[in-house]
Amino acid sequence: MDQRKMRILQAVTDDYILTAEPVGSRTIARKYSLGVSPATIRNEMADLEELGYLQQPHASAGRIPSDLGYRYYVDGLMTPASLDEEERWAIQTELSRRTAIEELVHSTAQVVASMTRYASLAVVPRIEDAILKRVELIALDPQVVLVVFVGIPGLVEHRVVETHRSWTQEELARVEAVLNDCLEGVSVRDLGRTLYQQVADVLGDPDLYDGAASLLEDALAAGGDERVYVEGAINLFHQPEFRDVDRLRPLLEFLEQKDALLNILSSHGQSGLTIRIGQENGQGPLEGCSLVMATYEVGGQVVGQIGVLGPTRLEYSRVVAVMRLVAEELSQALARRRNRP
Repeated sequence: MDQRKMRILQAVTDDYILTAEPVGSRTIARKYSLGVSPATIRNEMADLEELGYLQQPHASAGRIPSDLGYRYYVDGLMTPASLDEEERWAIQTELSRRTAIEELVHSTAQVVASMTRYASLAVVPRIEDAILKRVELIALDPQVVLVVFVGIPGLVEHRVVETHRSWTQEELARVEAVLNDCLEGVSVRDLGRTLYQQVADVLGDPDLYDGAASLLEDALAAGGDERVYVEGAINLFHQPEFRDVDRLRPLLEFLEQKDALLNILSSHGQSGLTIRIGQENGQGPLEGCSLVMATYEVGGQVVGQIGVLGPTRLEYSRVVAVMRLVAEELSQALARRRNRP
């Protein structure tokens, strides 16, 4: 694509994002200093439509970007936005008020929805992705044990396990002490492998060890529900694209489907930021939407995802700036919790 077409595509996209109205050649000539006539702009826009970067919603209307046009814009044409110090301070202040990781992630989703005026999504890390701080074992009945995993940074998960072996609280206390001595700092995901290597000799009781191994393996196998927070769905009502209730309803119903949301967010497992536009989302209700996703990390390991969902006419430059800042601040907040004694 030559420079003139790129400048016209950028101008059309910027104007449509701002106004939500199809853009004509006279508008571009009047508002943007491109140094060419409306007739030349009109011809270039026709070429961009033929190439698939623009589309015309109505025969008498101006043009709007296609999914391909938005992709080209995002990958190389949009002007990066910057957030002011007041916005950065607001994010830092909000996150500093939270202690539990669930509250921290939930608060982050609320901040993102407020700052972008779109819907936001956030996944709370699973205990399997954490580093073990300690395990607590509590006998509810002789054959029912509450296993409490406390992970870094700030994750706590309770799992009730029915066992074939009867336990006394004294036995559980002994096992708990050995586990915490041997396994602190081990990845929860690796507990099964590590258990056999480090704990057996310390316990010195094959029966007790076998019971402890079975108990821990059952607790890990039980899994835990991943929590997804959705905030700002009401913001979608204010977008012109969703004034048609029949178009908005499937999207709102989709946002109620936890498994579908998890699949989309967890598919962005690599570190960094990803933008999916329209049909790139691969989901019917999201074909008219764009999703900007970012990961947050602890110790260089991806532990969760946050996202912004809105129409394809998304204010990409601002959303990207918000997401990068929020992911950075959330990762730093979790790192501070990790380093606490």
